Amino acid sequence: MRLKKLSDQTIVVTGATSGIGLVTARMAAERGANLVLVARSEGALEQLTSEIRMKGGNAEFVVADVAKEGELRRASEIAIERFGGFDTWINDAGVLIFGRNEDVSRDDQRKLFETNFWGVVNGSLLAVEHLKHRGGALINIGSQVSDHATPLQGIYVASKHAVKGFTDSLRIELEHERAKVSVTLIKPAAIDTPLIGHAKNYMDKEANFPPPVYAPELVARAILFAAENPKRDLYVGGAAKLNASATHYTPRLADKYSERFAIKMLQTDQPRLDNSHNNLYEARGRLRERQGRSGPVFESSVYTLATMYTKTALIVFGAIGLIALAVLYRKELSRYAPTLRQRLPALPLRHKLPALRNLRTQLPDLRQHLPSFR
Repeated sequence: MRLKKLSDQTIVVTGATSGIGLVTARMAAERGANLVLVARSEGALEQLTSEIRMKGGNAEFVVADVAKEGELRRASEIAIERFGGFDTWINDAGVLIFGRNEDVSRDDQRKLFETNFWGVVNGSLLAVEHLKHRGGALINIGSQVSDHATPLQGIYVASKHAVKGFTDSLRIELEHERAKVSVTLIKPAAIDTPLIGHAKNYMDKEANFPPPVYAPELVARAILFAAENPKRDLYVGGAAKLNASATHYTPRLADKYSERFAIKMLQTDQPRLDNSHNNLYEARGRLRERQGRSGPVFESSVYTLATMYTKTALIVFGAIGLIALAVLYRKELSRYAPTLRQRLPALPLRHKLPALRNLRTQLPDLRQHLPSFR
């Protein structure tokens, strides 16, 4: 499957006025994409749209609650009316609740699921309706908790598990139909965004994301990479992959670790402040990329880069391996350099390898030091 270059694309972004969605929208605009921005806050959308246009970009906005399919459909219609369609749809909108499962009200649990899960379902099916005829990418934002459950975020964890299940199922159906739609699930580790500041908090203490915490730009780059390169899923941050692997291979050990450390690490020492500013039911209406945590924030991830650019990573690590091998055997090779030069004339590589194999059998001492050429 071939996807368009970002500069030739029209992209729909939900949750576009905060955190990952905001960083992604700005980054995509800088790279020349047309944008349809979706969020609940009209004021913040107007501000962001004006900002992009002033820098020479093309952007339209739609005020919509992703949980309401009718409102969200307007984003698809605007993209078609203004730009002739869209090539990538990014489902990023999400909310968070902190608290023990027994303490969180059923109404709040349902509201979170309406946004985090049904918002993704609504956006995905609207996107597929268009992309099946046009081709393109659907990108859903999951989380490391899609594979690794954590305490004190139970309903959020459940919603992200549901997003993963739905996204994987949808991908299989589209591949069976040979539809030219790339479906990617992005699974970030803890990210420094306003999500934690906007969360509804049932705990006695202020909430906290345990380290390591990564920059939202890493997620945005992964999202835009998936918009140009079909990928099944991408973990953002090595910690996300580590946590998922720990849960998969040693589930009881992962449970015990969370029981022992996670509950404490998800809370600060500060008493809970006024929590009426949460965005569970209403938008906060402010453009903000980061929460601004006091601890360190990782601005890069070697693991994520390696999974995005697998071929390049293999070449780099392969070259490092060859260099290390040459250093390891340099003394042994230097002893036989005259003999090698005499017996290996200037031949193409395809002729040198058989000659090396034969030479290796003729020099017993050399056999001890060189690996088999196979």
